Amino acid sequence: MAARQDNSATRLDDAARAGWLYYVAGNTQEEIAAKMGISRQTAQRLVSLSISEGLIKVRLDHPIGRCLDLAQRLTDRFGLVQCEVVPSDPASGSTTIGVAEAGAAEIERYLKSTDPIVMAIGTGRTLKAAIEQLQPMDCQHHKVVSLTGNIAPDGSAAFYNVIFNVADTVKARSFPMPLPVIASSAKERQLLHTQAMIEATLTLAAQAQITFVGVGHLGPDAPLLLDGFITEAEHAELLKAGAVGEICGWTFDAAGELIAGLTNDRVASAPIPNGPVIALAMGRSKAASIRAALKSGLANGVITDETTAALLLQ
Repeated sequence: MAARQDNSATRLDDAARAGWLYYVAGNTQEEIAAKMGISRQTAQRLVSLSISEGLIKVRLDHPIGRCLDLAQRLTDRFGLVQCEVVPSDPASGSTTIGVAEAGAAEIERYLKSTDPIVMAIGTGRTLKAAIEQLQPMDCQHHKVVSLTGNIAPDGSAAFYNVIFNVADTVKARSFPMPLPVIASSAKERQLLHTQAMIEATLTLAAQAQITFVGVGHLGPDAPLLLDGFITEAEHAELLKAGAVGEICGWTFDAAGELIAGLTNDRVASAPIPNGPVIALAMGRSKAASIRAALKSGLANGVITDETTAALLLQ
């Protein structure tokens, strides 16, 4: 067993070296084979392994004209402080590839600041994918605070809560929100929010200089519904009230106005901070919710793909 583990570790070391030589140093596969003393076929396999194992992450640095045009039009339409549009994959309408990489690069840009900052983090599939693309960094002078509870209805850790992933990767001080996403009652939420530890986290969240969030929709496959945070009856009530989307559990209508009462009376998440709030979101099903969030300023920045950007401008 130990020998197999050693061989596996050595192979990953070789893959990392081959990947670096190919993607960073610009060597051909023939040159890699010569430098590493292996065959060209082995060099090719190692380079492929470096990608499949996530040892090498590729980012597109060349701006594409159509994406730049869409980003400018979105910025003008919604008065955004930040907007980036990445190419869409014609073969897939659901993959987060591209948006996740661009989101990771933007998060890293803030984390590279030498001045201490407070970064607030929401939740969601695309945001989680971006966090998984972060490069390891030493950011002990920064604070990263969760806006939303990290406890699922069954008491387990909420799957798309990303605060611990961030902390592990960039070594920043992290401040989770040890709460359910939606409390059982408004009274319970009030009681939870008066706890000293929670009060301190809410205060810190309000001080965030930059915030990154995901945006959820409220269609038949709404994340809040599928993940068990709301019931079918609550979902129907929200739709009847005109809800089209949610950020950190806070539901809003087509104008981006928070829905009065209903589940918003029980959301345990911190209020969405002022300042730059960058939404990482894409997809046809989310177009209405993203548009509403940008229209009202719940989010004043967005990283999305060109297909979604075109839908937002309709």
